[in-house]
Amino acid sequence: MTDEELLQKVKVGLGITGTYQDEALKIYIEDVKGFLVEAGVQSEIVNSSDSVGVIVRGVSDLWNYGMGTAEFSQYFMQRAAQLSYKKADLE
Repeated sequence: MTDEELLQKVKVGLGITGTYQDEALKIYIEDVKGFLVEAGVQSEIVNSSDSVGVIVRGVSDLWNYGMGTAEFSQYFMQRAAQLSYKKADLE
């Protein structure tokens, strides 16, 4: 999955249209992907369709203007843990 395809899926998941927020979303996407890799999710899985939902959830969790509590949800953490056990299909 390309970065642009992922950006579009995140925008659909968050109900965002237009391009005004694209750069901010890209920063959050990279942060979430970095978290997943550091949590033990193989980069092949992070960059596949298997991770779209959890990346959308993670971006949504961080997409928090001024609330002062940017933290990942319980669902995000559970799904990240599940994906850390998944093995990439390298065939």
